[in-house]
Amino acid sequence: MPIIKHRAPLQCLVAVRGHPFDRTAFDAMFQAMDGISATMVDQPAAARLMNPDGMRGFDVLVLYDMPGLGFESPDNPPLYLEAEADLKSGFRALLEQGKGVVALHHALAGWPTWADYHEWLGGQFFYHPGTWQGGAVADSGYCHDVTHEISVAADHPVTAGLPERFTLTDELYLGQVAEAGVTPLLRSSATFDREHFWSADLAVKGQMFSREGWEHPPGSNLVGWAKQALNSRLVYLQPGDGPSAYDDVHYRKLVENAIRWVA
Repeated sequence: MPIIKHRAPLQCLVAVRGHPFDRTAFDAMFQAMDGISATMVDQPAAARLMNPDGMRGFDVLVLYDMPGLGFESPDNPPLYLEAEADLKSGFRALLEQGKGVVALHHALAGWPTWADYHEWLGGQFFYHPGTWQGGAVADSGYCHDVTHEISVAADHPVTAGLPERFTLTDELYLGQVAEAGVTPLLRSSATFDREHFWSADLAVKGQMFSREGWEHPPGSNLVGWAKQALNSRLVYLQPGDGPSAYDDVHYRKLVENAIRWVA
């Protein structure tokens, strides 16, 4: 009788929670990936696994979470929460070990006071005015349901098999991007300036879709990049707010390629 060999699937730990999302549609995106198995774990439990022992048996860490933000705070939400020392040391050890990371969409807002975390990610979304790379910055901007054209900026394994341009309807961010320290993968045709975004700080204060008194300089149109984070490969993809992205064949290809490349 011939021996049939089955290749073990890539194992992904997918950290979620902190931002409302369609869990069924999000999970379906991973279920459609041949040879990739995703285990979804909610924060704060997911943080307990972000170390070499917790990630043993997993090939890739996927971040679709937004930890370190206390939206239930009655005083100027979200309250910024400090990452525990064990998480910081464990996460650093993961990157020193070379464990691959794929960060999606709102993960750019997580752990707002942890500077190393955002240096590793290559950018940051700010809910309140803050400090970025030693300088003062305004709170970030958001805009839902933007139909824009995404252009592939590099011949790279993460963009393999994609058309040069494709259209997506999704939420965009006007935040901080460390372009000098990343490999650009995707650029958007959208206009990244104050007139096309709403203030995140005003939104959490109850003034949704407002930019009154908010000033923000024009930002980067880079919406996907790859970089080295210590000894690990890391990919950040700004798209991914909801089913309009999850169900898109090109977005699914991007996420799958990113997982395979960082692994």
